[in-house]
Amino acid sequence: MTTFLTPRQLADRTSAAVEAAVSASRALGLTVGEPAVLHDVFSVVVHLAPSPVVARVPTVLPDPNDLAALARRQQDELDVTRWLDEQGVPVIAPSPLVPPEPVQRNGFSMTFWTFVEENRDEEPDYVANAESVADLHAALRTYPGRPEFLSAADPQFIADSLDRLDRHPTLIGAAELDRARREWQALEPLVRSRAAFEARFPGIGLQPLHGDSPAANVFPGVAGHLHADFELVTLGPVEWDLAALGPDHRAAYDRGARRNGSRPLDDDVLGFVDALGMIRVVAALTLVPQLPRLWEYLKPAMEQWKRMG
Repeated sequence: MTTFLTPRQLADRTSAAVEAAVSASRALGLTVGEPAVLHDVFSVVVHLAPSPVVARVPTVLPDPNDLAALARRQQDELDVTRWLDEQGVPVIAPSPLVPPEPVQRNGFSMTFWTFVEENRDEEPDYVANAESVADLHAALRTYPGRPEFLSAADPQFIADSLDRLDRHPTLIGAAELDRARREWQALEPLVRSRAAFEARFPGIGLQPLHGDSPAANVFPGVAGHLHADFELVTLGPVEWDLAALGPDHRAAYDRGARRNGSRPLDDDVLGFVDALGMIRVVAALTLVPQLPRLWEYLKPAMEQWKRMG
């Protein structure tokens, strides 16, 4: 039987995350009077007012007890965003008021960012954002860090989730789960092995990537747009950052790529990352008990996947 967190438990988790962020930030010398929660989905994002600092505290995780693995990924994000900011790329940068490293407190691991005022009157233009991703990729090509190959896909999370999803019959039926396992069996070697990927897709270069649909993670600041949320920074084909986006978005990316001298998207690789993205949706069902409203986000993608079968 699947047990979902109750509204009271979710509220208590948010309160605990805010308390941890306030406690950690004060220990770092920040002044915090009126903390304000800006977002609360996979992470609690809290403005530590009056300090111009935002804490991001992940709360929905494949393994909430493995803070060491989370901190490694958080350090990768801090490193790449600090480097991009130094190159003049428009990003939400780590706060200069605290050391650029994850901080653990009360069972949470958090990072600290520069507070940027949001333009709440602006509607997102994901097609225009997709074109700007080509420029982000051009900047990332010279990033000196060494992200892991397709770590954003989190193949171990997929494998573990597919192994235990039969405990969640209310979320996925047996036939659909069998299909997902067969599809993953075909995809897994290309995700686990860079050599296998390069043999299957010869000539497709790999580079550092945002990792988590950057066209959907452009922050509308009052002073301009900023790339944000590099939590899944990874090494891979540029197509990974365009997975599951439609033809208009992909055409916009190609316009940006032609403008800056980059290669256009490859249809075969797009097919691969789209299939991998759908299996990640299935795997994410194991997170629904931690975040019940996640089902409403996953349901349309699940219905699409079922129609494709």
